[in-house]
Amino acid sequence: MSDKQIDLAVLDMAGTTVEDDGLVIRAFEQAATAAGIPLEGTEREAARQYVIDTMGQSKITVFRAILGDEERAQQANIAFETAYSEFADAGVTPIPGAAEAISSLRAAGIKVALTTGFSRGTQDKLLNALGWNDIADLTLAPSDAGRGRPYPDMVLTALLRLGIEAVDRVAVLGDTTSDIATGLAAGSRIVAGTLTGAHDEEQLRAAGATHVVPSVTEFAQLLLAERARVSAARGDFAPGGGCSE
Repeated sequence: MSDKQIDLAVLDMAGTTVEDDGLVIRAFEQAATAAGIPLEGTEREAARQYVIDTMGQSKITVFRAILGDEERAQQANIAFETAYSEFADAGVTPIPGAAEAISSLRAAGIKVALTTGFSRGTQDKLLNALGWNDIADLTLAPSDAGRGRPYPDMVLTALLRLGIEAVDRVAVLGDTTSDIATGLAAGSRIVAGTLTGAHDEEQLRAAGATHVVPSVTEFAQLLLAERARVSAARGDFAPGGGCSE
């Protein structure tokens, strides 16, 4: 066991802290149509399955892989972001307990970064719709970091911007294998999967998750317990008063 505290939690949004309710697939269908993929047939089915398999990745990267043409990929990405933004305007809901989990982490001295595979504009719409503009220490979209998932850029950017000492003080949570790949590539000590989104426990564990939790609530409990364990071992005092046990 490490004797270092977890100082940063990097949390995905859709499917992890925000209910997805099938919005990504609905937005994909509009994007696929805009890009000229037939409404029915093997091409559409294969594209849809690829989107499911690569949930969490930067959407422009996904469309480039599907379409193999930059102009069509950009067209599809614009259609996707427009559709998803419209769905967000119509109403989105947080994963039950997400806001409370984030607040509990920050109250304990753990900084929180919210990351996404969407554009910055779509992320901002989600944050506005949820009233979450000030809920985290940092919010990041792929364009803020260089590359999106499965690359480690967003996790490492969060570490640098928030002044975290090292990657072994970072924990990552997401609902997809792409989230797990990102956390592992960044060298994060805890890379957890949550069962509130796209991928199941078997997929998350096969991707290398160090933990699988029912939701962000249990993830927060895991980090708080780890923080208390390290504090107790050191004889430190926990934030908010009292000795951690």
